[in-house]
Amino acid sequence: MDPEKHYVDDKHGAAFVEKAQVADYKADAIEAENAEHDMTVMQAVKAYPMASFWAFVISCTIIMESYDVFLIGNFVALPAFINRYGVVNPADGSLVIETKWQSALQVSGQLGALIGVFLAGPLTSHIGYRWANIFGLMLLNAFILVFYFGDSLPVIFAAQLLEGIPWGIFIANAPAYCSEIVPIQLRAPATQMLQMFWAIGSIIVGAVTYVYNDHLDESAYRIPIALQWLFPTPLAILIYFSPESPWWLTRKGRLEEAAKSVERLGRKDQMKTTETLAMMRRVVEMEKNDAQPNHIELFKGTDLRRTLIVCGVYAAQNLTGNLIANQAVYFFRQAGIGVQLAFALGLITSALQMIFVMISWILTTYFGRRSIYLWGSGANFVLLISLGVAASINQYSDASSLAQASLGLIVSVLFTLGPAPASWVIIGETSALRLRPLTTGMGRATYYIVEIPCIFLASYMLNPTGGNLGGKCGYVWGATAFVCLVVAYFGLPEMKHRSYREIDIMFKRRIPARQWTNTIIDVNDDE
Repeated sequence: MDPEKHYVDDKHGAAFVEKAQVADYKADAIEAENAEHDMTVMQAVKAYPMASFWAFVISCTIIMESYDVFLIGNFVALPAFINRYGVVNPADGSLVIETKWQSALQVSGQLGALIGVFLAGPLTSHIGYRWANIFGLMLLNAFILVFYFGDSLPVIFAAQLLEGIPWGIFIANAPAYCSEIVPIQLRAPATQMLQMFWAIGSIIVGAVTYVYNDHLDESAYRIPIALQWLFPTPLAILIYFSPESPWWLTRKGRLEEAAKSVERLGRKDQMKTTETLAMMRRVVEMEKNDAQPNHIELFKGTDLRRTLIVCGVYAAQNLTGNLIANQAVYFFRQAGIGVQLAFALGLITSALQMIFVMISWILTTYFGRRSIYLWGSGANFVLLISLGVAASINQYSDASSLAQASLGLIVSVLFTLGPAPASWVIIGETSALRLRPLTTGMGRATYYIVEIPCIFLASYMLNPTGGNLGGKCGYVWGATAFVCLVVAYFGLPEMKHRSYREIDIMFKRRIPARQWTNTIIDVNDDE
C-alpha cells in the first residue's frame, strides 16, 4: 500500500491519514512535540509502558560485554587461573600472569568490539536494530564455545577477540535504540539503564568469582565462562518480538510499519499515532539526503561537531576513573588487600554502582546531562589525586592500603553517579537521526581505540613486574580526568528537554555549548 494513502488497521481500529506535503502534517508534528514537552516523567512512563520495557530488554545485551570485561579482569587475580597460566615473579617467587598477557587478554575483547562497532553501523542501517542484535546474539553463542574449550592464553585471546565482535554490535545499537523508542522525558533513564546493566554484569561476575576464588581446580574459571550461555538465546527470543524503532522505519519510508511500531510502544487510549508519526517525518525531512549514509558524512559540516562530542564523551570514560573500576579486584590486591577481602570489595563496588546509577536517573532527568557530567568529573579528579597522595604516604602500611582501597572504591562508584550514566544519554541524543547507527559506532570505536593503550598502561602501572605503582596511578588518571573536564566545560552542550528537531536546529545554527540552556527555538522553525 502507498504510505501516502489512507491506512486502517482493522484489528485495532486505529486509523490515520498520511499527507503528501510537509505543510499538511506540520501542525500534527507540532502538536506531538508539544505534548512530549508537556509530559512529566511519570506521565511518560504511564503513556509509554512498553517503550520502557523494550528499552529494558535491549539494555540487557550490555550485560554480556560487562560480564566478560570484568571476568577477565578478575581472572588475573584468581588463584586457580594464576596457578594454571602464571609465571614465577623473580622478586618474591610467587606466580603472576605476565604483564604482556594480562594486558593482551584485557584488550582482546576490545579489539573484537572495535571490529563490531564498524560493522554495526552499516548492518543496522540496512536491516534494522532488531535483526542486527539477533545476529550478534547468535554469533556470541558460537564464540563462547571457543572461550570455554580454550586451554592456552593465545586461544583465550582469540576467543575474546571473537566475542568482542557481537559486543560491538550491542554497544553501538543499544543507546541509539533506547533513545529512539521513548519520549523526551524518558530518554535519560532509558539510556542510563545501559550503565545499570553494565553494573549488573559486574555484580554477577563478582558473585561468581567470589564463590570460586578459593577453588584451585579449573572449575574456578570454566564455570564462570559457561555462565555466559545464560544470556544470548533468551534475549534473542525476546528481541525477535520487540518492535523495530519507528524512527528507523520512518527513515526507510516504511510509514505503515512505523505507525504499528508507535502503537506497540504506548497505551492505545493515550496514543496519537498520526501526530507522533508526523513529528518523526518532520525531523526526517529536515535531515533528508538522497545519498546512502556513510562514515565520511560524520566528519562534514555540523555533523563533525556532533561526532566529536560523541567520540569525546566515549573516550573520556577511559580517562576519568573507569579503568580502576574495570580492574577493581586487581587494584585492591595491588593496594595490599587480601584475596578474600579484595573479591568482597569488588562485589560491594559493583552493587553500589548499580544503586548509584539508579540515583543518577533522577539527577540527570532534573538537573541535566552537562551539569551532572561536569560535577561528577570534577569530583573524580579530586579523588584520583587523593588516591595518589594516599599511596605516596607509607604505601605498604595497613592504613595506606585501606585508604587506597577506600578511595579506589569511591572513585569506581562515583564514576557511575556522574560521568558514566550521563555519557549514555549524551551519546543517544547528540547524533543526527539519519547517521545515528554510524555515529554511535564511531563513538564506541573511539572508546576502544583509547581504551586499548590505556589498558596496557593501567596493567603496567599496577603489575608487580611492571611499574608497581599501586594507588600512585591516581596521579596519572587524575591528570587525564582534568583534561577531559576542561574540554567538556567548553564543548559539551545541555540537551535536557530538547526534541530531536530542536537539537538538529541548534547544531545547524552553531550555538556555543554554554549557551544552549538559554536558547529558545520556536516550535515552527525547521532550520
